[in-house]
Amino acid sequence: MDGTVANTNDFKNGMVLNLDGNLWTITKFQHVKPGKGGAFVRSTLKNVMTGKVVDRTFNAGTKIETATVDRRNMQYLYRDGSDYVFMDSDTYDQVPLPETVVGDAAHFLLENQEAIVAFHEGTPLFVEMPASVELTITYTEPGLQGDRSSAGTKPATLETGYEIQVPLFVENGTKVKVDTRTSEYLGRITEA
Repeated sequence: MDGTVANTNDFKNGMVLNLDGNLWTITKFQHVKPGKGGAFVRSTLKNVMTGKVVDRTFNAGTKIETATVDRRNMQYLYRDGSDYVFMDSDTYDQVPLPETVVGDAAHFLLENQEAIVAFHEGTPLFVEMPASVELTITYTEPGLQGDRSSAGTKPATLETGYEIQVPLFVENGTKVKVDTRTSEYLGRITEA
């Protein structure tokens, strides 16, 4: 294995660990120092290949093998059957990625969208989207005129075909900002 060794103090979200022959991405971690007993790190890990999420606790200072992950800036070009074709922004190589690698990023991908693709020893692991993207609402039921309250939401379909919840006043054709991690509506984009 080409990984280096890190200890729990080095943990960062997005770091890839090599545990029991599997690659796991750290999605969340918290250092805990109880009044009695030793400190430990509570973490949430996502299996890079299967997407399975587990909670795991490590004693503080535990040494863990990390995997060397090559993150490349890539541009999404088009869909080819069940594959998503990306182009490396530096080499212009085109790389087809299966749906399992693209995962939830597919909900927010438009042609020419920039994303980061993580590779390990030449194998694509996952697609990392920017924290938020701007997309246009292609269909939503009309809201009640004058309803500006934030109390109600309604389903709205994005131009990618993915459905999110938006406030009642959002209309068809509105450009919105969406959180790619939670699928949350973050606000309308007003054209300058």
